[in-house]
Amino acid sequence: MPDWAWTLLGVGAGLLLCWLVLLAALWAARPDELRARELLRLLPDVLRLVRRLAGDRSLPRGVRVRLWLLLGYLAMPVDLVPDVIPVIGWADDAVAVALVLRSVVRRAGPDAVARHWPGTGAGLAALRRATRLPG
Repeated sequence: MPDWAWTLLGVGAGLLLCWLVLLAALWAARPDELRARELLRLLPDVLRLVRRLAGDRSLPRGVRVRLWLLLGYLAMPVDLVPDVIPVIGWADDAVAVALVLRSVVRRAGPDAVARHWPGTGAGLAALRRATRLPG
């Protein structure tokens, strides 16, 4: 077998290994059923929140870039973990949203999220519980 084929095989095996490690990490960090249901109910409000935050020019540029990248990731038809896989198929999206929102809160403060939240106060409280954001 030529050297390039071994290299290609090694790269493919490495990518497969990384994907399996990511899958295991998402399985371990998956939201419990209650949090997943809360997030699914909140999905339209969360998408509006992320869009509003991304368009807020008073937030640091790096925060807005992360939010636009998150919107792009959520809009992509191809995920790191396909949505047809039960539980963890949507968990990668929920984990990505939670990580980016935590990052936004660290840089811009919890008031930024509260200021742009389009839903009810109870919905914001549920989002904070589901993503473990400070209140």
